[in-house]
Amino acid sequence: MSLDAKLLQILACPQDKGPLFYFSADGFLYNPRLQRKYNIVEGIPVMLIDEATSVDAVEHEGLVQRIAQEHIAPTFG
Repeated sequence: MSLDAKLLQILACPQDKGPLFYFSADGFLYNPRLQRKYNIVEGIPVMLIDEATSVDAVEHEGLVQRIAQEHIAPTFG
């Protein structure tokens, strides 16, 4: 299930208020500035800071590479 385009245009990280990157096939939104993933559960983004998952440097580099390779656009900006 993919997120609505209008919803994506307004989604921001609840911690730093910046844009996120939507990994639709994997079901999460990613903030590369804080290296945090926000899961999407049953089509609903879980935008709670305490529920976010931190990623290590290796996973971060892989996600940043995918953003560039797959031309994943930020949610806004």
